[in-house]
Amino acid sequence: MKLVLSQEQQELRETVRAFLRTASPLRKAREGYDPQVYSRLNGELGLSGLVIPEEYGGAGAGMTELAVALEETGAALLPGPFLATAFTALALSLVPDKELCTGIAEGRVAATIDGTEVSLDGTAASGTLAQVFSGMDADVLVVPARGADGLLMVAVELAGPGVTRTALETLDLTRGQATVVLEGAPARVLGAAPETGVFDRLCVALAAEQLGVMRAALDAIVAYAKIRVAFGRYIGSYQGVKHKLADMHCKLEQAESIVRYAAWAADESPDELPEAAALAQVYVGRACFEVARDHLLLHGGIGYTWEHDAHLFYKRAKADEVLLGPPRIHRARLAQLLEL
Repeated sequence: MKLVLSQEQQELRETVRAFLRTASPLRKAREGYDPQVYSRLNGELGLSGLVIPEEYGGAGAGMTELAVALEETGAALLPGPFLATAFTALALSLVPDKELCTGIAEGRVAATIDGTEVSLDGTAASGTLAQVFSGMDADVLVVPARGADGLLMVAVELAGPGVTRTALETLDLTRGQATVVLEGAPARVLGAAPETGVFDRLCVALAAEQLGVMRAALDAIVAYAKIRVAFGRYIGSYQGVKHKLADMHCKLEQAESIVRYAAWAADESPDELPEAAALAQVYVGRACFEVARDHLLLHGGIGYTWEHDAHLFYKRAKADEVLLGPPRIHRARLAQLLEL
């Protein structure tokens, strides 16, 4: 097992970080999805096609490389459908489709995936999906559908006939959700739905983003503690603040080890993936929220203002914590896998 990034992976991290610092600085997170940034993200870096096989125009990289990229997009609070598209690309690694994989790799298609089962009558899909991640920004929805041939994975054009999308008011200002109603919407069958593997990969990808959110939040409050003066002293010199920052750093270090291990398992040891993925969400999800919460609290009164960025990290952390289900689901799953 290798938990240290290779030279190539470190270079990928620096490249993505430098791009986001220029193209999508934190102040732009409030503005929401910018298609031009997304286009450049794919045109210049090819990030959406990172895990798409080379035969479909992608880079053919593994989960470890995707985790590196997602850590940086999480730290930048990148708005838009990048994570949703990455989720879809991971699902397509188990149900490959040339047309969709090529579109994602070329940056022409923003996709999203939802686990709600819909019905399939021939090639017409029907059903209601209450909360589709990035549902208003994505072009294609990948969803399991029950038909005469069993449970299949199908792709639905979200701008096509028979599809109604309604934007939802969400906690996270940087990424939206939508209710999607399918009423006989044309659907293209991708293949049989995988029995296992998809959810585990999504858990690892989400944990990588949460690691980036944690790191950026901790960096922000450490920098603030070095310049904020209270009662004639920098607040970073107070024991209570130093201890809190140390605790946050320890959580970050543990989270990084867990994410690196889970990504390695996805690439090299599939038998270890279910436990690693469940652990990633059990620990990293909660740790990310706690670090974002304490980062907001340590900013004091200014951290509660709308103008400050602290609440953006807090809201992204909470939204991510429940994105793939409440924490109790992951704890129960981990306990079952460990036969506890």
